[in-house]
Amino acid sequence: MTLRLVQGSGRVSVSELSQRLGVSEMTVRRDLDALERQGLIRRVHGGAVPARAREEDAGFSAREPWQAATKTRLGAAVADLIEPGSRVLLDAGTTTVHVADHLAARAPLTIAVLSLQTAARLADRPGIELLVVGGRSRPGERSLVGPLALRMLESLVFDCFVMSIGGVHAEHGWSEFSLDDAAVKQAGLAQAARTITVADATKLGVRAFSHVAPLSAVNGFVTDTTAEDAATHPSGPQTLDALRDAGVEVLLA
Repeated sequence: MTLRLVQGSGRVSVSELSQRLGVSEMTVRRDLDALERQGLIRRVHGGAVPARAREEDAGFSAREPWQAATKTRLGAAVADLIEPGSRVLLDAGTTTVHVADHLAARAPLTIAVLSLQTAARLADRPGIELLVVGGRSRPGERSLVGPLALRMLESLVFDCFVMSIGGVHAEHGWSEFSLDDAAVKQAGLAQAARTITVADATKLGVRAFSHVAPLSAVNGFVTDTTAEDAATHPSGPQTLDALRDAGVEVLLA
C-alpha cells in the first residue's frame, strides 16, 4: 500500500498526497478506499482525515499493511547485515516481520524472537534454530513482554539485536510508546554485542512516551530513502545528522 497517514496529520487532499508520494491520484484514491475499509481513515470531499488519533493505538493487524513495500526493502537490507552462524535477537513489530522473511536466506542462524508473528514466520524454516522468548503476550500486538521475558533475556547473549522502534529523536534518542516494550528493548541492548535498529522514515523526529536509550547505544540504523527528504519528513535530515554524529552507521534502503 502506497499511502500512510502519519501521526499528527490532519486533513490531507488527494492532490497533495499524489505530489508528495510521486504516484497518480488514481493510486491515492485506491489506497484511501482500502484504508477506509480498514477503519483507519474517514473519506471527506477531495481527501481524507485520520479515523484514529495516534498510530500507536492501532494494533499489529491494522498497521501491518502500511508501507508494506518499504518494509520489505528494509527487511532485506537488515538481513544482508547478518552473518550466517550468528545468534540474533529479533524484536517485535511490523517491520521486523519482514526482516524475519529474509533471514532464512542467511541460515544457519539461531534466532530468538519477541513476537508471536515472527515466530510463526520462522517456524520450521531450514537452518533456523528458533527460540521463542517467554513472557506475556500484549493483546493486539502479540509482542512478548513482562518479567518472564526480561528474565529469559538476561540469561542469554546475542551477536546482534535487531530492534524496532516507535520514535527516534535528535535530542531524546530512541523511545517507545509502551513501557513494557521499552523495558524489553533495554534488556536486548544490554545482552547484544551489536544492535541494528530498523524503522521507516515516519519514526524520525518522533519522541514517544518511554525513553529507551541514547542514540549512541545503537550501532546501525536502517531506514528508507525518504528520510532525507525534508519536504516529506521535516525532522528527517536533522535526525540522520544527529545519528551519524553519535557514531551510528545509517543505511538508506
